Amino acid sequence: MPKAKANNIEIEYDTFGDPSSKPLLLVAGLGTQMIWWREEFCEKLVDKGFYVIRFDNRDVGLSTKVSAPYNLQDMADDAISLLDALNVDKAHICGASMGGSIVQEMAIKYPARILSLTSIMSTTGRADLPPAKPEAMKLLMMPAPEERDGYIEYYVNLWRVLHGSKVPFDEDEGREMAAKSYDRSFYPQGIDRQLMGSIASGSRKSKLASVNVQTLVIHGGDDPIVSLEGGKDTAESIPGAELLIIEGMGHALPPEAWSQIIDAISANANKAKP
Repeated sequence: MPKAKANNIEIEYDTFGDPSSKPLLLVAGLGTQMIWWREEFCEKLVDKGFYVIRFDNRDVGLSTKVSAPYNLQDMADDAISLLDALNVDKAHICGASMGGSIVQEMAIKYPARILSLTSIMSTTGRADLPPAKPEAMKLLMMPAPEERDGYIEYYVNLWRVLHGSKVPFDEDEGREMAAKSYDRSFYPQGIDRQLMGSIASGSRKSKLASVNVQTLVIHGGDDPIVSLEGGKDTAESIPGAELLIIEGMGHALPPEAWSQIIDAISANANKAKP
């Protein structure tokens, strides 16, 4: 996969579809490599007329590891710089979890570069929103084992809790993704720095009131990490934002929900101002 020099770092990225189609940038969450956006998911977006770009955030996957402190605004700068490197003037943007926070920062700081915004299972960053459920938080705070088999077990146990009740958790698929992630890049230090950067960024609620971009907020009704109130607060904070609640979905994007999510992303993009 190619690398781009952006914002003084190197960003590993991948693309799907025709570059002349509608550009859609996918931004992954905390400690999550771009492969979390499954190839099949990306191809379905291509079928909707998008040119899909996915990438590794700084400190994860095959992008540059950054030891100096940073925040979500820096990660938003990374994403915009990647678009610059790809000669994309304006793009539809979609982020999940921490990626949702990053795309919110992009819309705040770079409104002229954004065609539409989709924020999935994210929040405004308000400190007084309901916390994660204890079982999920306990697993998240556990250090990931360094040994491969132990990491795979840790990953499967974590995503079983995050998955939600919409459909049964596919343990085989979970193991496959865990192995692929571990083999591609095991770097827990980056997760810690991303978390610190996210916390240091504070609340976006007041700044989101200035966002004038076609916006969709998607949230799972069973999300044990970012409460549904976080999604509702995001939608309430952005003027004109639409809220889609997927009952039974947790802090994950199960394939059974892809059609609903992809249709919603496409519909939101089609409403955007040219």
